Amino acid sequence: MKTSVKILLLTFIQCCFVSAFSQVLQKKIEHVTHTWVSINSIFFLNKGWFIMADAHLRENGFFQFNSFYFARIGVGFQLDKNLSVAAGYGNLLSSSTTDGWSTKSDETRLFQQVVYKSAYKSKVNVLQRLRNEQRWQDIIVNDKKTGNKKFSNRVRYLLSTNLQVFKSPNLPQLVLADELLVQFGNDVVYNTFDQNRIFIGIKQKITNSLSFDVGYMRVFQQKSNGINYMQSNTARLFFYYTVKNKHADKNLHHKVLDGQE
Repeated sequence: MKTSVKILLLTFIQCCFVSAFSQVLQKKIEHVTHTWVSINSIFFLNKGWFIMADAHLRENGFFQFNSFYFARIGVGFQLDKNLSVAAGYGNLLSSSTTDGWSTKSDETRLFQQVVYKSAYKSKVNVLQRLRNEQRWQDIIVNDKKTGNKKFSNRVRYLLSTNLQVFKSPNLPQLVLADELLVQFGNDVVYNTFDQNRIFIGIKQKITNSLSFDVGYMRVFQQKSNGINYMQSNTARLFFYYTVKNKHADKNLHHKVLDGQE
């Protein structure tokens, strides 16, 4: 079996396994729709060091009212043309999902990650990312902040593939991705499984530095009580932008690391 077929098969199996596992556990599922847009950037400082920054906006429905704002910044190092490491800080401001509540929840986040990229016959590009996050989330009771924080450590594994369907690399590519998120901590009792995100869409190159992907994302998330679940049908539009310093190593693959949400 060709390597590219194996990679696509592995992605498909991961999607099916997590989806089936989630369905077994489900008790009550709330179905919602979201629109999610973001800009994900990398600024190379020299041959190895880079700064990464991304900003996200998720809206309920089609830009009807806000779900969350999120911004992240970090510093990374490109170990070779395929492997990189990074660490940084993020902050998320989310609207309440409880009817009648208006208090927004603030989340402070630290992260560390390892990213490995590989290509097979220039037709299939694969990204694997392992990210660890430390999260401090506001505890809100009766629509008021208590001043206390809920701490959790979350581990995320992303497997993303870009498949060149057409001969020309300037034409759209097929994107298939799956990310599994699990969490741990004294305050995590009923939902070690946090969520699963499956994405299918197309990626389009605009310039050598700028590209975007657009498509459908299915988010299946378990709530903290372990009984309720949320399934989000999400329209996603992500932009990716890379800035290279003139001293950067031209032999390295200085490309935006897709799937930084």
